[in-house]
Amino acid sequence: MNVPNDNNAAKRLRRWWASPPRPGMQRVISPWEYRHLRVFGITRAFGGGVAAVAGVVCLAYGAYGWTAFFLVVGALNLAGAGWYLTIARHASPRT
Repeated sequence: MNVPNDNNAAKRLRRWWASPPRPGMQRVISPWEYRHLRVFGITRAFGGGVAAVAGVVCLAYGAYGWTAFFLVVGALNLAGAGWYLTIARHASPRT
């Protein structure tokens, strides 16, 4: 009746999130994304470009609120893409 609470699900989740081992702020990146950094970096760069184009189109029509929104989203995506691609470039080659 008095079974100790091992909480195996939480332990498995922590172990999954820690795999592969990575330092510092790189732990914020989902493990699945971390395993495919170049693909996600290129995807973020493309999405940032699309958002920036949408911002320019909104600017042409005078929708300044939407312009600001799309340009901020585009800038954040491009910054994330740069971060991902920098990590991927400096990663040690797989054996």
